[in-house]
Amino acid sequence: MPTPDDCTAAPGARLHAARRGDGPPIVLAHGFTQTHRIWGRLDAELAGGRTVVAVDLPGHGGSGAVRADLVAGAILLGEVGGPADYLGYSMGARFCLRLAVDRPDLVRRLVLVSGTAGIDDADERAERRRADEALAERLDPVAGGEPDDTVAEFVDRWVANPMFGEVPAWANDVEERRTNSAAGLASSLRLAGTGTQEPLWDRLGGLTMPVLVVTGARDGKFTELGRRLTDSVGGPVTHVTIDHADHAPHLQRTADVAEAVSTFLDGTD
Repeated sequence: MPTPDDCTAAPGARLHAARRGDGPPIVLAHGFTQTHRIWGRLDAELAGGRTVVAVDLPGHGGSGAVRADLVAGAILLGEVGGPADYLGYSMGARFCLRLAVDRPDLVRRLVLVSGTAGIDDADERAERRRADEALAERLDPVAGGEPDDTVAEFVDRWVANPMFGEVPAWANDVEERRTNSAAGLASSLRLAGTGTQEPLWDRLGGLTMPVLVVTGARDGKFTELGRRLTDSVGGPVTHVTIDHADHAPHLQRTADVAEAVSTFLDGTD
């Protein structure tokens, strides 16, 4: 199991989190360019009868100054969330999955929305790291100098990616995304991008907690990854596809995702 000495987070680093509701805790881990406030009201839907702990992940929101890779970030996530149910979306799903593998004692139940256990091929991982570095360089050049993108320009282009489909403006909350810093977003790409993720597929058989996998029906890539996750997890696992949804189903079909998550949480121990 990784120790803090193996990780990139500075001593004393702590993630910012906001809490609402009352009852058993569920920890929410957002996607790239987002903050703890961007859940399309999923946080409010889940707060009935539960304590929702919405976390700002490294490089984002109130944790914008925290620099951490996936291993260190998972440790920090577990420290702020404690023993709880964990729900992660996209980047957040990768942090939650890492926590579940490294600290299964903290993860009572796991919900992965548009998640992956990593890129198998080393060359493909290296290519993804190069692509993410190119994005990071546009925001925060390593050698200094003027960046090519402002945060606003970067965010606008990010949310326009066809993989997200049509998301209501209020749910996308571009203005909230623009409050992130260039340095924070760049550090997230460099330290915790998909290409940095150690493939965890061969470790998923050791997961024994109940797992829910949620994907958008129109997101073919991650629906296929969702099937692979379902086939790989050792414990009880359910895969739900959300109709008329793409890579961010919780922002497009919030009520449907909330119903799937609540049904899962209410039906498992």
